[in-house]
Amino acid sequence: MNTFIYRNEIALGKAAGEKAAQLIREAIANNGTANIILATGTSQFETLKTLIDAKNIQWDKVVMFHLDEYISLPITHPASFRKYLLERFLSQVTPLKDAWLINGEGDADEECRRLSDLIRNHPIDVALIGIGENGHLAFNDPPADFETDKPYIIVDLNEACKKQQLGEGWFDSFEEVPQKAISMSVKQILKSKNIICSVPGERKAEAVKHTLENEISNLYPSTILRTHSHCSLFIDDTSASGLRSDTKEKINA
Repeated sequence: MNTFIYRNEIALGKAAGEKAAQLIREAIANNGTANIILATGTSQFETLKTLIDAKNIQWDKVVMFHLDEYISLPITHPASFRKYLLERFLSQVTPLKDAWLINGEGDADEECRRLSDLIRNHPIDVALIGIGENGHLAFNDPPADFETDKPYIIVDLNEACKKQQLGEGWFDSFEEVPQKAISMSVKQILKSKNIICSVPGERKAEAVKHTLENEISNLYPSTILRTHSHCSLFIDDTSASGLRSDTKEKINA
């Protein structure tokens, strides 16, 4: 994993978005299509904005997969990740070849099977992801399942995860946050040829510290990213603020 520190969230998002755009163009040039994964949440605002503004991406040759979604949350709810992607990405670019959004309002088991069958036939070129305050990847809260081969799974959201969603302003109360979600599995995320991980902000400082300095463990799921040879971690001065000096020296070397 390669790590890059930027002065603020805007600079981070610009760098991460430009890197993602470059990789998407390369995949289209090499394969005729690009299969991508998009995450949601506040950490992706600047990265997605830069990606949308990028030049010379043939969006009609791009297939998008959705990383995670709450179960039983209407698409009209402000916290719906389908709503997020429709408003913040899909409506801002020319139509994609395909966009596979997660529908958490119906039969969740059947939705996992549907999406799993689809993604198995679309090797992912570029995954844009973030890291939760508790170190989760997608909605794989600790202790995360590092072993399942299922591309999409049903997961329980732990207290720390639900507090993060409330703290980011997506819900009016802790009780309103759903108990379960459909999430891409850790193994499926790691199958991506390239991973762009955007982690801005002081509230993610502890997560970044654990990601880079803890031993690899499902008790801190994001540590597994260190095993991926083409993962780029984009952090800023505030999210890097908890790192030891020797860790920062290695990053800046």
